[in-house]
Amino acid sequence: MHVRTHVTATASALLAMALLTAGCAGADDSGQPAGSPPAAAPHGHVEGATESAEQQSRLVLVDTGSGDTGVLDLVTGEFQDLAHRAGVTALTTDGRFGYLHGPNGTHVLDSGAWMVDHGDHVHYYRAKIRELGELPGGTVAGIRSDAGVTVVTDADGKSAVHPRAVLEKGVIGAPDELPGTYAGPVVPYAEHLIALTRDGGGPAKVSVLDRSGKRVAVPAAACESPRGDAVTRRGVVLGCADGALLVYEDDGAFTAEKIPYGKDVPKAERAADFRYRPGGTTLTAPAGKDAVWVLDVTKRDWTRVETGPVVAANTAGEGSPLIVLETDGALHGYDMADGEETTVTDPLLEGAPEPATDGATAPVIEVDRSRAYLNDPGGKRVYEIDYNDGLRVARTFDLDIRPSLMAETGR
Repeated sequence: MHVRTHVTATASALLAMALLTAGCAGADDSGQPAGSPPAAAPHGHVEGATESAEQQSRLVLVDTGSGDTGVLDLVTGEFQDLAHRAGVTALTTDGRFGYLHGPNGTHVLDSGAWMVDHGDHVHYYRAKIRELGELPGGTVAGIRSDAGVTVVTDADGKSAVHPRAVLEKGVIGAPDELPGTYAGPVVPYAEHLIALTRDGGGPAKVSVLDRSGKRVAVPAAACESPRGDAVTRRGVVLGCADGALLVYEDDGAFTAEKIPYGKDVPKAERAADFRYRPGGTTLTAPAGKDAVWVLDVTKRDWTRVETGPVVAANTAGEGSPLIVLETDGALHGYDMADGEETTVTDPLLEGAPEPATDGATAPVIEVDRSRAYLNDPGGKRVYEIDYNDGLRVARTFDLDIRPSLMAETGR
């Protein structure tokens, strides 16, 4: 694989290292003040991993035609080939692990890049890439994780809880099965599980479970036709027919708050697949063929941005543009406040991209704290985009595989 770099880093790495050191200098996990003799396991230490001052992003890439699979290291520019995975139809991630979904099961890949958020500072880690194997069971409908657990929900609504510490050791192990069935993926949040349950044919209702599956709270809220979910700093967002439900915890109590569209929205134009910067509170989702929903979770407000024909969309949040890949193969930037188009690139993709349909994939836009990434399957490349500089192409990664599916880890 060849990498063309249009912009290189300067002294930012040295500055970031200084900030990391300052952010963790007050005390280690044992409570020792700065200047004390070093502990056997320093603050933030992870066995078998290297800590870094900067984000260690990697892209998991899959060629759905050939089954070629690999990981592109965005720090070094190196591409590591992995075992062929025939029949992969979808790729998801929880920030560290890549989940390669197929009709008969899901393969788990440890990308070897992740972060730990301590609130006032963040630790970034890199380690070897590892293949963990297949998840037990059949077709998976959703996988959701937090620092403690990973919950796998199958197509029948049955869910199983995998201890995160076991997966991090490179072992899948035997999960703990949750009782009952659920109307969507079970989402870990605030040391609990947020689940949708349904009695008969009525709307789904929100339940808060402990980690064993015992119901501990039932906020007074219902969600008709649930589709899509996201975990933000403000709580868990659940997509519903009339808008969204925001479920959040405050001092041990859980509340479900409706964020309505404010008008009737046809099924084909409802937000169903949220894309956003991990840790952000601004969500995007296609609003039919020619528009994008922007949900500001902090302000509890929906905005419909009229665009051209939408293939993919994402944003880094407040102060950044809404980035939309349209069927002309170009990236378009929109002001999320007034919906005005602010910039457009030259066509970047080989051929005319189309939105994802049943049995087919489409390019995606991944966003982190400073860059966006766009996969070009036809051109066998990935673009790195500086979204704060008029959607400028910062780097182009030429590949030997066709990156039909892409997911970013290390964020």
